[in-house]
Amino acid sequence: MDNITADANVGLKLTCNMTGHHNFIFTFIPVVYSCNFIIGIVGNSLVVAVIYYCFKMKTVANIFVLNLAVSDLTFLLTLPIWAVYTATGYHWLFGDFLCKAIAGMILLNLYTSIFFLTALGIDRYLAIVHPVRSRRCRTVVYARVTCVLVWVVAFLLSLPTAVIRRTHFIQHNNVTVCGILDGEDLRNVLAALSLIKSVLGFLLPITIILTCYCLIGRSLLKARDIQRNSRSKGDEVLSMLAAAMLSFFLCWTPHQIFNFMNMLVLLKVITNCDVIEIIDTVMPFTICIAFFNSCMNPILYGFVGKNFRRNLLKLLRCSSTSVASHPTLSTKMSSLSYQASVSFQLSINKPSSLPQAT
Repeated sequence: MDNITADANVGLKLTCNMTGHHNFIFTFIPVVYSCNFIIGIVGNSLVVAVIYYCFKMKTVANIFVLNLAVSDLTFLLTLPIWAVYTATGYHWLFGDFLCKAIAGMILLNLYTSIFFLTALGIDRYLAIVHPVRSRRCRTVVYARVTCVLVWVVAFLLSLPTAVIRRTHFIQHNNVTVCGILDGEDLRNVLAALSLIKSVLGFLLPITIILTCYCLIGRSLLKARDIQRNSRSKGDEVLSMLAAAMLSFFLCWTPHQIFNFMNMLVLLKVITNCDVIEIIDTVMPFTICIAFFNSCMNPILYGFVGKNFRRNLLKLLRCSSTSVASHPTLSTKMSSLSYQASVSFQLSINKPSSLPQAT
Protein backbone atom coordinates (compact mmCIF):
# COMPACT_ATOMS: atom_id res chain seq x y z
CA MET A 1 0.00 0.00 0.00
CA ASP A 2 2.10 2.90 1.26
CA ASN A 3 5.36 1.56 -0.13
CA ILE A 4 8.33 3.80 -0.88
CA THR A 5 10.84 2.65 -3.47
CA ALA A 6 14.39 2.86 -2.17
CA ASP A 7 16.91 1.48 -4.61
CA ALA A 8 16.55 -1.15 -7.27
CA ASN A 9 19.34 -3.17 -5.69
CA VAL A 10 18.06 -2.73 -2.15
CA GLY A 11 14.33 -3.28 -2.47
CA LEU A 12 11.28 -1.55 -1.02
CA LYS A 13 10.69 0.07 2.32
CA LEU A 14 7.28 0.28 3.94
CA THR A 15 6.06 3.38 5.73
CA CYS A 16 3.52 1.18 7.55
CA ASN A 17 4.02 -2.32 8.91
CA MET A 18 1.82 -4.38 6.61
CA THR A 19 2.13 -7.75 8.38
CA GLY A 20 1.44 -6.58 11.92
CA HIS A 21 2.71 -8.32 15.03
CA HIS A 22 0.19 -11.17 14.99
CA ASN A 23 2.30 -14.23 14.30
CA PHE A 24 -0.64 -16.58 14.94
CA ILE A 25 -1.86 -15.59 11.46
CA PHE A 26 1.04 -17.53 9.95
CA THR A 27 -0.18 -20.69 11.71
CA PHE A 28 -3.96 -20.29 11.78
CA ILE A 29 -4.52 -19.21 8.17
CA PRO A 30 -2.59 -22.15 6.60
CA VAL A 31 -4.62 -24.59 8.73
CA VAL A 32 -7.88 -23.01 7.53
CA TYR A 33 -6.67 -23.07 3.92
CA SER A 34 -5.80 -26.76 4.29
CA CYS A 35 -9.24 -27.59 5.71
CA ASN A 36 -10.93 -25.62 2.92
CA PHE A 37 -8.81 -27.47 0.39
CA ILE A 38 -9.70 -30.96 1.66
CA ILE A 39 -13.42 -30.31 2.18
CA GLY A 40 -13.79 -28.36 -1.04
CA ILE A 41 -11.91 -30.83 -3.24
CA VAL A 42 -13.92 -33.79 -1.93
CA GLY A 43 -17.29 -32.03 -2.09
CA ASN A 44 -16.90 -30.41 -5.50
CA SER A 45 -15.35 -33.55 -7.02
CA LEU A 46 -18.38 -35.58 -5.93
CA VAL A 47 -20.70 -32.94 -7.41
CA VAL A 48 -18.86 -33.10 -10.75
CA ALA A 49 -18.86 -36.91 -10.73
CA VAL A 50 -22.56 -37.27 -9.92
CA ILE A 51 -23.67 -34.67 -12.46
CA TYR A 52 -21.44 -36.05 -15.21
CA TYR A 53 -22.10 -39.76 -14.72
CA CYS A 54 -25.66 -39.74 -13.40
CA PHE A 55 -27.51 -36.64 -14.52
CA LYS A 56 -25.88 -36.50 -17.97
CA MET A 57 -26.01 -32.71 -18.28
CA LYS A 58 -29.67 -32.74 -19.30
CA THR A 59 -30.85 -29.59 -17.52
CA VAL A 60 -29.84 -25.95 -17.41
CA ALA A 61 -29.44 -26.03 -13.63
CA ASN A 62 -27.06 -29.02 -13.84
CA ILE A 63 -24.84 -27.19 -16.34
CA PHE A 64 -24.57 -24.14 -14.10
CA VAL A 65 -23.91 -26.24 -10.98
CA LEU A 66 -21.26 -28.27 -12.81
CA ASN A 67 -19.45 -25.14 -14.00
CA LEU A 68 -19.69 -23.69 -10.49
CA ALA A 69 -18.06 -26.83 -9.08
CA VAL A 70 -15.33 -26.75 -11.75
CA SER A 71 -14.66 -23.10 -10.93
CA ASP A 72 -14.34 -23.93 -7.24
CA LEU A 73 -12.05 -26.88 -7.99
CA THR A 74 -9.81 -24.70 -10.15
CA PHE A 75 -9.44 -22.24 -7.32
CA LEU A 76 -9.07 -24.83 -4.55
CA LEU A 77 -6.02 -26.27 -6.29
CA THR A 78 -4.20 -23.01 -5.54
CA LEU A 79 -4.85 -23.12 -1.79
CA PRO A 80 -1.79 -25.26 -0.91
CA ILE A 81 0.46 -22.61 -2.47
CA TRP A 82 -1.29 -19.83 -0.56
CA ALA A 83 -0.99 -21.91 2.62
CA VAL A 84 2.77 -22.21 2.14
CA TYR A 85 3.00 -18.50 1.31
CA THR A 86 1.27 -17.56 4.56
CA ALA A 87 3.09 -20.14 6.68
CA THR A 88 6.47 -18.71 5.59
CA GLY A 89 5.49 -15.21 6.71
CA TYR A 90 4.35 -13.97 3.29
CA HIS A 91 7.56 -15.08 1.60
CA TRP A 92 6.89 -16.03 -2.04
CA LEU A 93 8.92 -19.02 -3.19
CA PHE A 94 7.27 -19.83 -6.51
CA GLY A 95 8.52 -17.25 -8.99
CA ASP A 96 6.97 -14.36 -10.85
CA PHE A 97 4.85 -16.39 -13.30
CA LEU A 98 2.98 -18.34 -10.62
CA CYS A 99 2.52 -15.09 -8.71
CA LYS A 100 0.62 -13.66 -11.65
CA ALA A 101 -1.20 -16.86 -12.61
CA ILE A 102 -2.46 -17.86 -9.18
CA ALA A 103 -3.47 -14.32 -8.25
CA GLY A 104 -5.44 -14.18 -11.48
CA MET A 105 -7.09 -17.52 -10.68
CA ILE A 106 -8.43 -16.12 -7.41
CA LEU A 107 -10.23 -13.30 -9.19
CA LEU A 108 -11.31 -15.70 -11.94
CA ASN A 109 -12.97 -17.88 -9.30
CA LEU A 110 -14.53 -14.87 -7.59
CA TYR A 111 -16.21 -13.68 -10.78
CA THR A 112 -17.15 -17.10 -12.18
CA SER A 113 -18.61 -18.28 -8.87
CA ILE A 114 -20.73 -15.19 -8.39
CA PHE A 115 -21.80 -15.08 -12.04
CA PHE A 116 -22.83 -18.75 -12.00
CA LEU A 117 -24.73 -18.23 -8.75
CA THR A 118 -26.48 -15.31 -10.42
CA ALA A 119 -27.23 -17.37 -13.52
CA LEU A 120 -28.59 -20.15 -11.32
CA GLY A 121 -30.79 -17.66 -9.47
CA ILE A 122 -32.16 -16.27 -12.74
CA ASP A 123 -32.74 -19.80 -14.04
CA ARG A 124 -34.63 -20.76 -10.87
CA TYR A 125 -36.73 -17.60 -11.20
CA LEU A 126 -37.65 -18.41 -14.80
CA ALA A 127 -38.34 -22.08 -14.01
CA ILE A 128 -40.52 -21.36 -11.00
CA VAL A 129 -42.28 -18.10 -11.85
CA HIS A 130 -42.51 -18.47 -15.65
CA PRO A 131 -42.19 -22.23 -16.32
CA VAL A 132 -44.11 -22.21 -19.62
CA ARG A 133 -42.95 -18.97 -21.19
CA SER A 134 -39.30 -19.60 -20.32
CA ARG A 135 -39.05 -23.02 -21.98
CA ARG A 136 -37.84 -21.53 -25.24
CA CYS A 137 -34.88 -19.72 -23.67
CA ARG A 138 -34.10 -22.25 -20.93
CA THR A 139 -32.34 -24.77 -23.14
CA VAL A 140 -29.09 -26.68 -22.79
CA VAL A 141 -27.62 -24.82 -25.77
CA TYR A 142 -28.34 -21.41 -24.25
CA ALA A 143 -26.97 -22.59 -20.92
CA ARG A 144 -23.69 -23.69 -22.48
CA VAL A 145 -23.37 -20.41 -24.37
CA THR A 146 -24.00 -18.56 -21.11
CA CYS A 147 -21.26 -20.56 -19.39
CA VAL A 148 -18.75 -19.75 -22.14
CA LEU A 149 -19.61 -16.05 -21.84
CA VAL A 150 -19.21 -16.20 -18.07
CA TRP A 151 -15.76 -17.76 -18.33
CA VAL A 152 -14.63 -15.26 -20.98
CA VAL A 153 -15.93 -12.20 -19.11
CA ALA A 154 -14.47 -13.43 -15.82
CA PHE A 155 -11.10 -14.05 -17.49
CA LEU A 156 -11.05 -10.54 -18.97
CA LEU A 157 -11.97 -9.00 -15.60
CA SER A 158 -9.20 -10.91 -13.79
CA LEU A 159 -6.54 -10.33 -16.46
CA PRO A 160 -5.50 -6.74 -15.49
CA THR A 161 -4.75 -7.76 -11.90
CA ALA A 162 -2.73 -10.77 -13.06
CA VAL A 163 -0.72 -8.59 -15.46
CA ILE A 164 0.29 -5.89 -12.98
CA ARG A 165 0.89 -8.28 -10.07
CA ARG A 166 4.45 -9.52 -9.56
CA THR A 167 7.04 -10.34 -6.94
CA HIS A 168 8.69 -7.58 -4.86
CA PHE A 169 11.51 -7.69 -2.35
CA ILE A 170 10.54 -5.97 0.94
CA GLN A 171 13.64 -4.66 2.68
CA HIS A 172 11.94 -4.05 6.03
CA ASN A 173 10.88 -7.69 6.43
CA ASN A 174 13.59 -9.26 4.28
CA VAL A 175 11.04 -11.23 2.26
CA THR A 176 9.90 -11.47 -1.34
CA VAL A 177 6.16 -10.95 -1.60
CA CYS A 178 3.63 -11.52 -4.36
CA GLY A 179 1.70 -8.31 -4.69
CA ILE A 180 1.03 -5.07 -6.52
CA LEU A 181 3.20 -2.03 -5.87
CA ASP A 182 0.79 0.88 -5.54
CA GLY A 183 2.92 3.58 -7.09
CA GLU A 184 1.44 6.87 -8.20
CA ASP A 185 1.06 5.61 -11.75
CA LEU A 186 -1.02 2.58 -10.65
CA ARG A 187 -2.99 3.99 -7.73
CA ASN A 188 -5.99 5.08 -9.78
CA VAL A 189 -5.92 1.82 -11.74
CA LEU A 190 -5.92 -0.23 -8.53
CA ALA A 191 -8.76 1.84 -7.11
CA ALA A 192 -10.77 1.30 -10.30
CA LEU A 193 -10.13 -2.46 -10.21
CA SER A 194 -11.17 -2.56 -6.56
CA LEU A 195 -14.37 -0.68 -7.39
CA ILE A 196 -15.13 -3.07 -10.25
CA LYS A 197 -14.57 -5.98 -7.90
CA SER A 198 -17.07 -4.55 -5.41
CA VAL A 199 -19.72 -3.66 -7.98
CA LEU A 200 -19.52 -6.49 -10.52
CA GLY A 201 -18.24 -9.07 -8.05
CA PHE A 202 -20.73 -8.43 -5.27
CA LEU A 203 -23.25 -5.57 -5.25
CA LEU A 204 -24.82 -6.12 -8.67
CA PRO A 205 -24.98 -9.96 -8.46
CA ILE A 206 -26.34 -9.98 -4.93
CA THR A 207 -29.02 -7.47 -5.93
CA ILE A 208 -30.06 -9.67 -8.86
CA ILE A 209 -30.05 -12.83 -6.75
CA LEU A 210 -32.02 -11.22 -3.94
CA THR A 211 -34.58 -9.89 -6.38
CA CYS A 212 -34.98 -13.29 -8.05
CA TYR A 213 -35.38 -15.14 -4.77
CA CYS A 214 -37.89 -12.61 -3.43
CA LEU A 215 -39.98 -13.04 -6.58
CA ILE A 216 -39.65 -16.82 -6.29
CA GLY A 217 -40.78 -16.70 -2.68
CA ARG A 218 -43.79 -14.57 -3.54
CA SER A 219 -44.76 -16.91 -6.38
CA LEU A 220 -44.44 -20.03 -4.21
CA LEU A 221 -46.47 -18.47 -1.41
CA LYS A 222 -49.27 -17.58 -3.81
CA ALA A 223 -49.12 -21.04 -5.37
CA ARG A 224 -49.30 -22.61 -1.91
CA ASP A 225 -52.48 -20.67 -1.18
CA ILE A 226 -54.03 -22.28 -4.24
CA GLN A 227 -52.57 -25.76 -3.78
CA ARG A 228 -52.69 -26.41 -0.04
CA ASN A 229 -51.05 -29.83 -0.20
CA SER A 230 -47.77 -28.29 -1.45
CA ARG A 231 -47.13 -26.49 1.80
CA SER A 232 -44.29 -28.67 3.11
CA LYS A 233 -42.53 -28.84 -0.26
CA GLY A 234 -42.86 -25.12 -0.79
CA ASP A 235 -41.38 -24.45 2.63
CA GLU A 236 -38.45 -26.74 1.77
CA VAL A 237 -37.79 -24.87 -1.47
CA LEU A 238 -37.93 -21.51 0.28
CA SER A 239 -35.56 -22.79 2.99
CA MET A 240 -33.01 -23.94 0.40
CA LEU A 241 -33.13 -20.65 -1.47
CA ALA A 242 -32.80 -18.70 1.79
CA ALA A 243 -29.82 -20.83 2.86
CA ALA A 244 -28.07 -20.29 -0.48
CA MET A 245 -28.61 -16.56 -0.32
CA LEU A 246 -27.51 -16.35 3.32
CA SER A 247 -24.34 -18.33 2.63
CA PHE A 248 -23.44 -16.12 -0.32
CA PHE A 249 -24.00 -12.96 1.70
CA LEU A 250 -22.19 -14.08 4.87
CA CYS A 251 -19.16 -15.46 3.02
CA TRP A 252 -18.51 -12.48 0.78
CA THR A 253 -19.71 -9.43 2.73
CA PRO A 254 -16.75 -9.18 5.20
CA HIS A 255 -14.19 -9.38 2.40
CA GLN A 256 -16.02 -6.83 0.27
CA ILE A 257 -16.22 -4.39 3.19
CA PHE A 258 -12.47 -4.54 3.78
CA ASN A 259 -11.84 -4.51 0.04
CA PHE A 260 -13.69 -1.18 -0.03
CA MET A 261 -11.60 0.08 2.90
CA ASN A 262 -8.46 -1.00 1.05
CA MET A 263 -9.62 1.08 -1.90
CA LEU A 264 -9.87 4.08 0.43
CA VAL A 265 -6.26 3.44 1.47
CA LEU A 266 -5.20 3.40 -2.17
CA LEU A 267 -6.95 6.73 -2.72
CA LYS A 268 -5.19 8.18 0.35
CA VAL A 269 -8.49 8.69 2.13
CA ILE A 270 -7.15 6.47 4.93
CA THR A 271 -3.53 7.20 5.83
CA ASN A 272 -3.30 6.25 9.51
CA CYS A 273 -0.86 3.36 9.94
CA ASP A 274 -2.85 1.85 12.82
CA VAL A 275 -5.97 1.66 10.67
CA ILE A 276 -3.98 0.29 7.73
CA GLU A 277 -2.47 -2.40 9.98
CA ILE A 278 -5.97 -3.39 11.17
CA ILE A 279 -7.13 -3.71 7.57
CA ASP A 280 -4.08 -5.77 6.65
CA THR A 281 -4.49 -8.01 9.71
CA VAL A 282 -8.21 -8.66 9.22
CA MET A 283 -8.05 -9.11 5.44
CA PRO A 284 -6.65 -12.70 5.55
CA PHE A 285 -9.53 -13.76 7.79
CA THR A 286 -12.11 -12.23 5.45
CA ILE A 287 -10.44 -14.07 2.57
CA CYS A 288 -10.74 -17.35 4.52
CA ILE A 289 -14.45 -16.74 5.02
CA ALA A 290 -14.91 -15.92 1.34
CA PHE A 291 -12.97 -19.02 0.32
CA PHE A 292 -15.22 -21.14 2.55
CA ASN A 293 -18.05 -20.45 0.11
CA SER A 294 -16.34 -22.88 -2.26
CA CYS A 295 -16.91 -25.59 0.37
CA MET A 296 -20.51 -24.59 1.01
CA ASN A 297 -21.64 -24.66 -2.61
CA PRO A 298 -21.66 -28.48 -2.93
CA ILE A 299 -23.73 -28.75 0.24
CA LEU A 300 -26.28 -26.13 -0.71
CA TYR A 301 -26.65 -26.95 -4.40
CA GLY A 302 -26.12 -30.70 -4.32
CA PHE A 303 -26.28 -32.65 -1.11
CA VAL A 304 -29.59 -31.20 0.12
CA GLY A 305 -31.38 -33.16 -2.63
CA LYS A 306 -32.47 -36.71 -1.80
CA ASN A 307 -32.07 -37.78 -5.42
CA PHE A 308 -28.52 -36.43 -5.48
CA ARG A 309 -27.61 -38.45 -2.40
CA ARG A 310 -29.28 -41.54 -3.88
CA ASN A 311 -27.31 -41.23 -7.10
CA LEU A 312 -24.13 -40.51 -5.16
CA LEU A 313 -24.52 -43.78 -3.25
CA LYS A 314 -25.15 -45.63 -6.49
CA LEU A 315 -22.05 -44.08 -8.03
CA LEU A 316 -19.91 -44.99 -5.03
CA ARG A 317 -21.22 -48.55 -5.09
CA CYS A 318 -20.47 -48.77 -8.83
CA SER A 319 -24.08 -49.75 -9.41
CA SER A 320 -25.17 -50.42 -12.96
CA THR A 321 -28.75 -49.47 -12.21
CA SER A 322 -30.05 -46.85 -14.62
CA VAL A 323 -30.70 -43.44 -13.13
CA ALA A 324 -32.29 -41.94 -16.20
CA SER A 325 -35.71 -41.99 -14.57
CA HIS A 326 -34.60 -39.98 -11.59
CA PRO A 327 -35.13 -36.21 -11.47
CA THR A 328 -32.14 -33.90 -11.68
CA LEU A 329 -30.50 -31.56 -9.18
CA SER A 330 -33.37 -29.14 -9.48
CA THR A 331 -35.92 -31.84 -8.57
CA LYS A 332 -37.74 -30.25 -5.70
CA MET A 333 -37.71 -26.78 -7.19
CA SER A 334 -38.57 -27.70 -10.77
CA SER A 335 -41.32 -30.26 -10.13
CA LEU A 336 -43.03 -28.21 -7.47
CA SER A 337 -42.62 -24.93 -9.28
CA TYR A 338 -43.99 -26.29 -12.54
CA GLN A 339 -47.05 -27.86 -10.93
CA ALA A 340 -47.75 -24.93 -8.67
CA SER A 341 -47.18 -22.33 -11.37
CA VAL A 342 -49.37 -24.16 -13.88
CA SER A 343 -52.11 -24.45 -11.27
CA PHE A 344 -51.79 -20.76 -10.60
CA GLN A 345 -51.91 -19.87 -14.28
CA LEU A 346 -54.94 -22.07 -14.86
CA SER A 347 -56.75 -20.68 -11.88
CA ILE A 348 -56.39 -17.05 -12.92
CA ASN A 349 -58.62 -17.76 -15.90
CA LYS A 350 -61.54 -18.45 -13.59
CA PRO A 351 -63.79 -15.63 -12.30
CA SER A 352 -63.00 -16.54 -8.69
CA SER A 353 -59.25 -16.65 -9.15
CA LEU A 354 -56.70 -14.64 -7.21
CA PRO A 355 -55.22 -11.45 -8.70
CA GLN A 356 -52.42 -12.16 -11.16
CA ALA A 357 -48.88 -11.49 -9.94
CA THR A 358 -47.05 -8.69 -11.66
